[in-house]
This record gives sequence, structure tokens and C-alpha cells, in this order.
Amino acid sequence: MNLLRDLPSPPSAKIDPHDGFREECGVCAIFGHPEAANLAYLGLYALQHRGQESAGICSSDGHTVHTRKGLGLVGEVFGERELRELRGHMAIGHTRYSTAGDIGARNVQPFCVECNKGVLAIAHNGNLTNGFAMREEIGRLGSIFQGTSDTEVIPHLIARSREPDLLHALRESLLRLEGAYSLALLSKDSIIVARDKRGFRPLAHGTMLHKGKQVHVFASETCAFDLIGAKYVDDVDPGEMVIVSDEGVVRQRFVAPAERLSQCAFEHVYFSRPDSMVFGRSVHKCRENLGRFLARECPVAADCVVPVPDSGNAAALGFAKESGLPFTLGLIRNHYVGRTFIEPKQSIRNFGVKLKLNPVGRLVRGQRVVLVDDSLVRGTTSRKIVTIMRDAGATEVHVRISCPPTIASCYYGVDTPDRNDLIANRMSVEEIRRHTGADSLGYLSLRGLKTAIADADGQYCYSCYTGKYPTEVVGVDQLIADYRTKNAADEAIALASRRDA
Repeated sequence: MNLLRDLPSPPSAKIDPHDGFREECGVCAIFGHPEAANLAYLGLYALQHRGQESAGICSSDGHTVHTRKGLGLVGEVFGERELRELRGHMAIGHTRYSTAGDIGARNVQPFCVECNKGVLAIAHNGNLTNGFAMREEIGRLGSIFQGTSDTEVIPHLIARSREPDLLHALRESLLRLEGAYSLALLSKDSIIVARDKRGFRPLAHGTMLHKGKQVHVFASETCAFDLIGAKYVDDVDPGEMVIVSDEGVVRQRFVAPAERLSQCAFEHVYFSRPDSMVFGRSVHKCRENLGRFLARECPVAADCVVPVPDSGNAAALGFAKESGLPFTLGLIRNHYVGRTFIEPKQSIRNFGVKLKLNPVGRLVRGQRVVLVDDSLVRGTTSRKIVTIMRDAGATEVHVRISCPPTIASCYYGVDTPDRNDLIANRMSVEEIRRHTGADSLGYLSLRGLKTAIADADGQYCYSCYTGKYPTEVVGVDQLIADYRTKNAADEAIALASRRDA
């Protein structure tokens, strides 16, 4: 059976690359299927929303580890020829948006190394808060780094460990890491997945049958399981390693979980696909709850509820159900906006946003509109959307945001390390309302967010809303400098692409 299909390439870039949260990374792992690389490829397709910068897959047939990776979307990096070369019954995959380390081929994952513990490939979702400190320490001891990603410290730690085997060396290395990591590792004869003790980033476990034998699948989100026909079983626990080999499955704790977990609340607000189960909960249900509580906390006299597609859809549906207002698809998203486009030589007002979102004038003309979005970061896109809604004939535009104001940086895998870029860190709600031009602006409260995602036990991280961090963050200045450097590189690439076009 050939699992390859002709799948269309998803959109690869936002029009305004800095007015919104950057996706993180997606990881997947397959063990026990003769087409493991093909399954990993399909899994990465399902996880493409988590990163569009690069993609990679490593596979093993029990003797040799094969690697293929590159810059671009999954469908751009892999074709049938590349996948034929990825032989074996086990594979790991990674799709990347960098949160630590610059863009470029040298940072494309999985990283594959050969050391005294054998051949090892590693894929990482998250951000190590002591990554820069660890790089400096290891560098002083003579290690040479190929890239700038924090992930690269992990194979160096494994190689330098005095433990005699890979498993014990990995456990020793993980105990030295701080921050967020969901890892997938591939050796010649096994796959190992691990999750940090606070559980910042999700990592789900699923199974499927192939010729009567059980195949084990791991992924950042369960939507990857749906595409390949696997069933969600459970999550890899915080502080746990799962080792899968021909001898079976072994689950081991390498460290006790934190007394209070720090699962990322923003996975439910924005990052994850709505058809996924994340942290054991339905993303769509959580987002619909966010909209319901938003309607209770920030009611408004209006005629219809319009989502900002696609991430605002579920929250807008919940808002409409709770408020009794009709749900209206008053904005249509162009899903085929590529990385480059030819700008009109004569200026067109709000061209970038119009290229991505277009109002349905017949539905919003003469209406008092509630515009529901998942977040408001810099405010520039929100202001443009409010303007085009008014231009389309809306008499009033009331903006509702299905999370609290984002006032602080995230150091656990979300690309917002410079809090000066966050409008809510600089302005009050009323000032933001005036900046966007909305008739009113309302955010969901932190209490409402916690209730909506059923966080009765305090198991989520809300640092971006509170400025209070569950771990020590080392090297903040370097993180911010890296963020600004990468943003400048993004802008230079976009400018060069438009010139080429």
C-alpha cells in the first residue's frame, strides 16, 4: 500500500509577519510501519500550521539512519524520490518555525549526529530557557556547533555524558535542561520521546494496526493521527520518557513532574488546530467555551457576530450561541496567498490585509458587527480589519478578543520575546480601542480563560498574560537580540522575494 497522496500545499505565510504570534514547531514519530517516513510526511502535513520555515524527516531500518530536510513547506521539501530514500520502519519528523536560533538551513531539524552513543537524530518543540548558558558552557569545553538553535545542546550533552548507553546519557542530559521541550529522538534501533517536567508543550501518543501488529505514533497534536488512521491513546506525561523498540514499549520517569504543571494555555487559544485533542482536551470545545465566557463578560448590542478567520471561528461560534446573535461569515480568507506576491505600483489602501481577508459587503452592510478574534498582538492588522469592515458598510464594529491582554514575553516556545512589541504592554484597553478604531473593545478575563479551559487545578502557564514565569529565564537579552535579528532577516527575505517576483 502506498500512503503517498497528492496533497495541495497549504498557505505558507502571513501578510504581516509580525502582527501575530508565530507558530512554534511540530514533531511526530512513527515506529513499526514499513512506510514510517510516508506516515511521518503525512503527519507533518497535518502539523504544517505549527511551522512553515522548514521541514525534515529521519528514518531508520535498524541499521542505517537516513535524513532528508530543507527550507520550505512539507510539500516543497519532500517528493516521492526523497521519501523513497527514507527507508525503514521507524521515523521522526519536524516542521519548524524558529523561536531560538536564526533562520537558515543549518538550523533545520531533525539534527542528526554520530557520536560515542551511536547515530542519533533529534527533533524538538519548545524553547530551553537555559539554552544560551548551556551553549556557552559546552563551547568552553571545546564543543563545536553547526547552527544557532538551542536544540543542538542536547546531542552535545548526550555525547559528553559518561553514562555508557544512550538511554542513561539522555536521562542525565534532560535533567540539565530547563524550560520547554517535547522531544522525539531516533537511534538505529529505537525511538525515544520525552517531555519536560512542567509539560509546557503537548505530545500525544497514538496507535494503529498494520498487518495485525501495533504501530506506535507520537505527535504534537492528534490531528496528525486522524490523517494516517491512528487512534489517540494518551499523552506522554510531563517528566516521562517513552522508549519504543522491537522489544516493546517502556515508559519511564526521568524526573518527577512539577507540583504545578505549566501547560501552555495559548495552545487552546490559538496555536493548535481545532480538530486536535491537546492536553487531553478538545481544542474546538475549549475555544467555543472561550467565546461563551467572552459573551458573558463583554456583552454588546449588535446585529451579528463575525469571526476573524480561521483562528477566531470557534470562539465567534461560542459568542454567537451565548449571546443569541446570528453567526455570520462576514470575512472570507484567501487560503492561497503564497509567500510572494506582486505589490501594486500604485498604493492600494490596506492591500496586505485585503489580499488575505475580504469582507462580504452584502452581509455586513448596515449591521452592527461583533468582530471576534483569538488575540491582538501589535494592533496594526486589527486596525486594518476594522477599517475594511467600515468600508464594507458596517455601521458599528465591536472587537472582542477571546483571551486576556498579552502583556509579557514568552520564553517557552512562542516567538514573542520582546514585550515592547506587544500593544497591551504599552497601552490601556481604551487606548488600544482608539488605536484600532473600534466602537468598543473587550477582552476575556484571566478568570474566564481558566474556566473555559477547565483549569481548576492551576495546571496551565499564563505568563504572557501575567508576566509571572514558572522558571528562571537565563539569557533574556540574547533571546531578544536573536528575535530582532531574525525579524530583520524575515523582512529582507520578503523584500528580495517581492523584487524577484
